[in-house]
Amino acid sequence: MESNTAELKKPRPAKGERRIQILQTLAQMLENPAGDKITTAGLAKTIGVSEAALYRHFASKAQMFEGLIEFIEASLFGLLNQIAQSDASAMEQLKKMIHVQLVFAQKNPGMVRVLIGDALMHEHERLQQRVTQLLERLSATMKQTLRNATAENTWQPITDVAVYSEFLSAWLMGRWHAYVRSGFTRLPTDGFDDVWFMLGWQR
Repeated sequence: MESNTAELKKPRPAKGERRIQILQTLAQMLENPAGDKITTAGLAKTIGVSEAALYRHFASKAQMFEGLIEFIEASLFGLLNQIAQSDASAMEQLKKMIHVQLVFAQKNPGMVRVLIGDALMHEHERLQQRVTQLLERLSATMKQTLRNATAENTWQPITDVAVYSEFLSAWLMGRWHAYVRSGFTRLPTDGFDDVWFMLGWQR
């Protein structure tokens, strides 16, 4: 009886912990290869709480997705900033930046569905706008790194660096899409070194 009583008196997660639990569960549900639409009822049932409990922490489902987008942004730019501050050459930094974006997607299949917009269909339009802004920031970071490479004379473009950064962004998006379409079996990092060599940026 004592163990049952202790279980009944188990403290509820703190507000911040519950928010994290909600976001983690949402991300896990997005890992379903079938790509089923996420509902607050389904999310609440998976966590084991009422829908009302969800809304004590997030005003809407859109706000929950915004929380995921903020996590993605903080995680990616935390990694990219570390690379940018390293002593590696700009071209080596660029290679690491591209690779880390592939690895992040590979380790977080639910979140890559947010990045490609697949998980945001039929959700509030501001979410797609928010992701677009995030992708533009990623592209701008790669563009600046390419400019740094030209300043170091470790690489010289034959056209505007914007063309290169747009190509890299499109290639990354293609890898993310292929990962999702394959049911998360075609890994984004597969053959990365070969692609880099093919581009002639193997230095």
